[in-house]
Amino acid sequence: MKVLVPIKRVIDYNVKVRVKADNSDVDLTNTKMAINPFCEIAVEEAVRLKEAGTATEIIVVSVGDKTCQEQLRTALALGADRAIQIETDESLDALNIAKLLQKIVEEEQPQLVILGKQSIDSDNNQTGQMLAALTGMAQGTFASEVVVEGDKVNVTREVDGGLQTVALTLPAIVTTDLRLNEPRYASLPNIMKAKRKPLDVKPAADFGINLTARTSLLKVTPPAERQAGIMVGSIDELVEKLKTEAKVIS
Repeated sequence: MKVLVPIKRVIDYNVKVRVKADNSDVDLTNTKMAINPFCEIAVEEAVRLKEAGTATEIIVVSVGDKTCQEQLRTALALGADRAIQIETDESLDALNIAKLLQKIVEEEQPQLVILGKQSIDSDNNQTGQMLAALTGMAQGTFASEVVVEGDKVNVTREVDGGLQTVALTLPAIVTTDLRLNEPRYASLPNIMKAKRKPLDVKPAADFGINLTARTSLLKVTPPAERQAGIMVGSIDELVEKLKTEAKVIS
């Protein structure tokens, strides 16, 4: 079974995000970048499927400029077999990303596509669902457990009411949630081996897709600074301040 894992390059989740002085975007100057955490979970799940003998090949794909090759090499070090970079300098919205991934799905014909439910930069939670709609493949989102049985994959989903298990006929698309697994660290020998694994670069323009953005970024602002708290002398004083100053009770 061939597994395709789309990944995204994002700011490392341990780094404090800075906003440009003109509020036009996030400042990426000298900022540490990494694989989106949800995408890393998707890579780990694909590797586990291969270790279990279920998957035979893992392909990772990313959309972006040359810098995303760093994250593709990391995914190769984690256990993927080969990588594809869809090269573009443009910042694409979720629908255009899904359209490009659709072309890769048509070329590679994977039985399973595993991707993160969302990226930690835009938090859209759209690409997986859009890709499923474009390809006509079954989808299981917010997966906390994935079990492949024959020509079906059972996906346990985290929903508001608890857990829901759906049985999808392959080929299928699965988006990962936080509790699906705990990703491994890449070992030094595997990092060295990853440098020799194949990485194909495909210009986005070659796919013949209109990549005109349907959304535009108007402004980016940092969250408001948290105000210092105060000590109150009694419950009555606390209630009074909640009524008159915070105005959260009446």
